[in-house]
Amino acid sequence: MFNQGPMSIMATPIRTLTVVQLLPALHSGGAERSALEVARALVQAGHRSVVISAGGRLASQLEAEGSEHITLDIGRKSLRTLGRIGALRRTLRELKPDVVHARSRLPAWLGWWAIRGLTPRPHFVTTVHGLNSPGSYSAILLRGERVVVVSQTLRDYVLSHYSWLDPARVKVIPRGIDPEAFPYGHRPDDAWRKAFFNEYPSLAGAPLLTLPARGTRLKGHHDAIELVAALKHRGIDTRLLLLGVIEPGREAYARELQDLVHACDVADKVVMTPPRTDVRDIYATSALILQLSNKPESFGRTVVEALSLCRPVLGYAHGGVGELLAELYPAGRVVPGDRERLVERAAELLRVAPPIAPLQSYRLDDMQAAVLALYTDVAG
Repeated sequence: MFNQGPMSIMATPIRTLTVVQLLPALHSGGAERSALEVARALVQAGHRSVVISAGGRLASQLEAEGSEHITLDIGRKSLRTLGRIGALRRTLRELKPDVVHARSRLPAWLGWWAIRGLTPRPHFVTTVHGLNSPGSYSAILLRGERVVVVSQTLRDYVLSHYSWLDPARVKVIPRGIDPEAFPYGHRPDDAWRKAFFNEYPSLAGAPLLTLPARGTRLKGHHDAIELVAALKHRGIDTRLLLLGVIEPGREAYARELQDLVHACDVADKVVMTPPRTDVRDIYATSALILQLSNKPESFGRTVVEALSLCRPVLGYAHGGVGELLAELYPAGRVVPGDRERLVERAAELLRVAPPIAPLQSYRLDDMQAAVLALYTDVAG
């Protein structure tokens, strides 16, 4: 007869994993933020988390949260980078990882060749973060035992371009946000508002439109500036914040945008800034968050962040942004490149924005749990 007492059932011990993530660097970007979020979850679950990259401003945060960082330039697009396969192999041999997770193409190639010389060989996992140009160079990100994609849009994209890819290996794990970091209905306090509008006095006195994006032509800064000019022509006074557009090495692009601002006669209505850490308060102060990338993107994190705060989003309905808007805020969708409809929809949303329900999906802990479950599964 079986003993029914409490000692008769023993919990299965959780296997401790060593997971190495490979990235070009740790400066900024979606892949980098996801890597830090997964690294944090690994540490909290008692696993060993290591990131190998050329370093950057996020490396100190990574280490402060309990992960290890090993500096090795595996992302520079140069033939010399191939010479680092040996160094990467030696590093991995010392670490004895269970899983090597590559999040970018060149680090994936180096990781792929480095693990071929290891016994036992670590399990190889990849994440496709963007709509990369199809071809042999990008195909390395489809060689993982598990291939993570951040949206259904991206899953459809890779399966349509790589007929040999087994759909069973492709796992959709959307990026997520922390609802506590972007709480529903949040409003910044008076001290923050006073400091912000003292710093940027020209942004006060009218509804604020914010386009958060790095300084690259693909992000739709021109469309945003021309939107404000068109609204002005209709007698609708607004302000525009191009958040994060000022970056080292992008000075010529910033000057180009300034020239357009003056040509459109909206110099008193547009402010350009470097990246800031108070994006939650900026979003919460904004009447509209803009997502106007003129090329489809794989995901649209700012869409989720803004809607989590209960702030309306206006964006082009293609790629991952279109996918998110269709599911979470259909009123914010505009056909890509339809400038006239963009102006009309902006005016409508500024007048009366449809209500936004509290976010029940795209949460950070869901993403972290899904990735850790994938690691556990692939490592057996």
